[in-house]
Formats: sequence, C-alpha cells, structure tokens
Amino acid sequence: MVRLFHVYYPVRSLVLLLGEVMIVCASFLLATLIRFGQDTFLILNYEGGLYKIFAVTGFALLCSYYLDLYDLQRLSARGEVYFRILLVLGTLSFALAGIGYLFPEFMLGNAVFLTGILILFLGLSAWRMAYSWLVFQPFLRERVYVLGEGERASRLVEALRSRKELGMDVVGWAGAIGNGSLTRGGLADTLAGLRSRRPVDRVIVAMSDRRGAMPVSELLDLRLNGVKIEDATSLLEKISGKIEVDDLHPSWLIFSEGFRLSPGVLLLRRLVSFTVSLLCLLVFLPLIPFIVLAIRLTSPGPALFRQKRLGRDGEIFECYKFRTMRADAEADTGPTWAGDDDPRITRVGRFLRRTRLDEVPQLCNVLRGNMGFVGPRPERPEFVEWLSREIPYYHLRHIIRPGITGWAQVNFPYGASVEESKEKLRYDLYYIKNMSVTLDLLIIFQTVKTFFLQRGSR
Repeated sequence: MVRLFHVYYPVRSLVLLLGEVMIVCASFLLATLIRFGQDTFLILNYEGGLYKIFAVTGFALLCSYYLDLYDLQRLSARGEVYFRILLVLGTLSFALAGIGYLFPEFMLGNAVFLTGILILFLGLSAWRMAYSWLVFQPFLRERVYVLGEGERASRLVEALRSRKELGMDVVGWAGAIGNGSLTRGGLADTLAGLRSRRPVDRVIVAMSDRRGAMPVSELLDLRLNGVKIEDATSLLEKISGKIEVDDLHPSWLIFSEGFRLSPGVLLLRRLVSFTVSLLCLLVFLPLIPFIVLAIRLTSPGPALFRQKRLGRDGEIFECYKFRTMRADAEADTGPTWAGDDDPRITRVGRFLRRTRLDEVPQLCNVLRGNMGFVGPRPERPEFVEWLSREIPYYHLRHIIRPGITGWAQVNFPYGASVEESKEKLRYDLYYIKNMSVTLDLLIIFQTVKTFFLQRGSR
C-alpha cells in the first residue's frame, strides 16, 4: 500500500487512477490529431490546446471521483461501472456545452471535444475490462496467512476476503483450526510447514495474547527468507483508515509512529481552520436570513440553538446550530440522540440536517477558537461521561479541538449508540495519530462530496 496525504491507498487503486489519467489525456490528444491533422502542433502549443485538455482531464477525473468510480468497494457489478462511466461522460458533455456557450474561446473547434468523448468511452470501457482481468491474476496477488484467533483476527480475515482490490488472498488462518490448537508448539509447526508445503508472501500476526505463545524464531526465519511479517493492528489501520480499540495494547499507542501534536502543526491547522471557516461563512451568508425565516415560520421558538458540548482538554463550550427540532424536544426525555425518522425533527429541520446547513453557525465556533474546521465531532458532556466508561480510549479524542467535519464524519454515518460511537472513535484515533494539514485538506475535499451526496446525516 502507498501512503499519500497520511492515508494508505492500495497500489491497484493508484494504478487504476493513473491509467485513467493517461487514457483521458490520450483520448483528447487523439481527437485533436484526427480533427486537425498536421495543424495539431499549432493547436496544442500556440492556442493553449494542451492546457485546455489538461483542464478537461481534471474535470473528468473529478466527476469520476464524485460518482465513486474509484471507490471499488461501492461498485458491486460491472454493469454499474459502465453506467457510471456514461454518467461521467454525460456530465462532461453538458459542462463543455455550457462552457462553449459562455466562453467560446475555450473550445478547440472542429468538434474536438465531442470526438474525444466518443474515443474516451471506448478507452475507459476497455481499460476497466482489462483492469478487472489483470488484478485477479494469481501472479499479481499476495498469499497471506493470518496467525491468531478472536474478534480482531476475524475482522481482518473478513476485510481481506471482501476487499479483492487489496490484492491479498487469505490462504490460511490459524483461528480456523479451533481453540486449543494455538499453542506455541502448534503454531511453530504450522509456520514451519508454510515454507515447505504452502509458500506464502505475508504472515499477519493477530494474536491478542502473545506471552509465551508467539513462535518468534519461526517468524524470524520466515522474514529472513523474504516473507513479510506484519502486525494485524497496523494492517487494519492501513486498509480501513481506523484504529481498532478492542484488544489494543497501550504500548502500540506509545511506540507507533504518529500522535505528534507539535505546536507548529497545531498553529498551522488553526490558521487553515480559521481561513476556511471565514470563506465558508462568506459563501453561506446570503442564505442565513432565508434559513432563519423558514425556521421561524414553520415552528415556534428561536432559530439559533445553543447546546453545551465538550471541547479540547474537557473544556465545555456552547455550540451553535440552526434549530432543527421542536423547542421542547427534550423536555420529557432529557438528553437523547436523534434517531432515524425522529418525530421531534421539524420539516425544515429535516432539510437542514440532510443538507448539513444546520451546522453553518458552528463556523462562528471555529472563529472563536472553541472548534476547528476538522476534528472529532463535539459530543455532549452527558454522553461523554457515559461513553468514557463504556469505550476504551474514548478520552483521547478530546486532546484536540473538535471539528465541524472530520475523518469519522466523512467515513461513517451519524452515531447514535455505543457501538456506533466506538466505530467513530476508531476513525477519530486514526485522524489524531496521522493528523496533518494535508490530511485536513483531504478531509475538506471529501466533505464537499459528502455535502453534495448528503451522506451520513440524521
């Protein structure tokens, strides 16, 4: 796997992306050559044709990203891939038609872009077919053996078997042998047999209790013979973008890379948060009077909602949001999470939650310094006290400022239970461990996608 912007990506996904970059560029270059022939050099170099093709390529890839064409977990069928390719090309065609009408000088003329789109459909379809065949070839896949049993090992095996784009095939799992067989001697015999009978490329250690049971010398022997040895917690972090909190050893948190909260990084993140929040506030400013009016006309009570939340280092602050529930929503029940189809949510409030417009006032919290633009979701003190008792390491999410958006918010829907809060904590810990300005910018970029697709709201 390759680490970019402090996030791990499968090499196969990057190959897919780079292949499509070359295909999109080549399609429009070929279209220019077909339509202009010997004048192609003049069109590309003296009329800005090359830069225009680069701009169209970037827009096409952006459309592919927003339609999940690079999220291989979401694409369950080949027909769905081709359908989404048609959507990308349709969006690209409408965009070029609009640009051609408003800015005719951008077009290369002689129907170059139209010809390029036709070539692009054939090129992308052929590339996706070739890619689907290539990534499943045995010589390009790793043979993996999982050493361990229990819930963490089970999650790892399930993840590797369900995510074929990772290029790892589980050829053996010690946990499938059964309880009582995972002794020091039994594991040693199993590892010794891997070299002679079933050669593997990688052994993943997923043992929850390693004292006196881990076959150290056999693992070292395998590593010296070219087999990769990897810890399950580290691999799960890479392939899932989250840190497992169950059976997590404190020593792993202490000695692993990351968790560097240096003053310089925190200051730079603060500057980015302030700047982005100020720009967003200016963008949403014309909408605020209409939102306030809609809230006041459809339900009695104030338009702005104030609620105590827990911030950095346990500091309690007032979080601002547009009111989306009845003014007396918690009069009888006390503090409770919002549920699916919650009757307390007003009609306008449902729209505001779905579009995330209810969180616009939190931009003021960012400007005041109570929150950052990116960070763990701020939780209510009543819930924090309870969740800290139920979930290990829950207090770690409060060592930085909470955020309007975050790694958990763009990867997991709204959490309204202990188990869902634990899942979000796994993402929050990954963010805190890998926190950087580049990761913040990546999260902001993904938040735009989440905003338009309206994912994760409740």
